[in-house]
Amino acid sequence: MIKQLPDIATLDMPANPQPLEWVGMSTIDLPIVIEEPGYRREHHARVDVQINLPRPDVKGIHMSRLHRLVDELGDNGALMPGRLAPLLAAMIDSHEDCDSNRARVRLSFDLLVRRSALESADIGGWRGYPVTLEATGGAAGATLHAEVEVVYSSTCPCSASLARQLIEREFRRSFSDSDTVPTEDAAAWLREHATLATPHGQRSKATVTVRIAEGAANFGLLELIDRVELALGTPVQAAVRRVDEQAFAARNGRNLMFVEDAARRIRQELARDYDRVSVTVAHMESLHPHDAVASAGP
Repeated sequence: MIKQLPDIATLDMPANPQPLEWVGMSTIDLPIVIEEPGYRREHHARVDVQINLPRPDVKGIHMSRLHRLVDELGDNGALMPGRLAPLLAAMIDSHEDCDSNRARVRLSFDLLVRRSALESADIGGWRGYPVTLEATGGAAGATLHAEVEVVYSSTCPCSASLARQLIEREFRRSFSDSDTVPTEDAAAWLREHATLATPHGQRSKATVTVRIAEGAANFGLLELIDRVELALGTPVQAAVRRVDEQAFAARNGRNLMFVEDAARRIRQELARDYDRVSVTVAHMESLHPHDAVASAGP
């Protein structure tokens, strides 16, 4: 005969009765499939899942109920926006005995994307883009946001200007006795001295959050990432030969930017087609031990 197991969560009263904003679990391992036009791949996601606990007399929720519901996201095909609102509703219904009326779920994973080299047609490599999908719901309905992180290169305009001044000064000093400089002599000088001073560059990071429209066919992650990289012009590369590295150097030279420039570029590129765009950029400086940061959006 199986004995009935005690349920302390419902039998005991809390020592300090009060409502709680969120209660649940974090970093649940879950396989998910992301499918978008021309793309389908399984990813390892970590999921945070919570509900509110408005009743101060309830000691605790039944977390296994939430775990079972979240576990179903790993089954039944690709994860689509339309699957998250029903999940939130089911989470709330599962704790009707706690008077819960709000729920949220957050999925974090690296979206693997194949990227070609800038010039070499026969090589490429994988880039992992950190992604967070967050859905929050209650009586007023559900909202869904997607956050992506894009790593790029940034070259400081101020440093570039100072470097150019030093090179110009040395060029003038080297040819101070000449009214004109033959092209070959100037080219030879540049080959040897053009790196007399170099502007400092840094690996940089843009974190972008947008609201996903209700009824969207998919999360649009690839398009969002592509739009951010287009606005910046200098996303980091997966695989390169020297010709690709040279092309990357040229891109950096054409896209000098402060953090303010980067934040404005991204915001302008996305504001036309996305709702509630939030942008945070960080340039991890090589000149300073601290980072330069800028934010735009709600």
